[in-house]
Amino acid sequence: MLTDVLTGWTAETLGGLTLLAAAALGGWLRRRRTARTGGSAPETADAPPVRTYTLLGARAADGQPVHLPSSRPVGARIIWRGPVGKGEEFELTDSVLTDGTYAAERVGPYRL
Repeated sequence: MLTDVLTGWTAETLGGLTLLAAAALGGWLRRRRTARTGGSAPETADAPPVRTYTLLGARAADGQPVHLPSSRPVGARIIWRGPVGKGEEFELTDSVLTDGTYAAERVGPYRL
């Protein structure tokens, strides 16, 4: 009779431990897969809009104004390296220009 109790207890315990190990392994694999793929895709409503900014006072090598697409928030500062290689710092604004782009105002030269 004691043998039957111990045999039944051992089988139930091993079965429970096996299920627990399988659940832990499945959770670990799921977290690993989610971390590798970057999680779920962001919703379009939550994604910041991509705006085209005109860097005021900056000219490309061919003399045309410089346009820069960015999804950074207003007030962010960016560094643009001109055709000569010198860096200039610009701040993104909410001001809309006549061509439909947004203005990026020059803050000053960027120094390392």
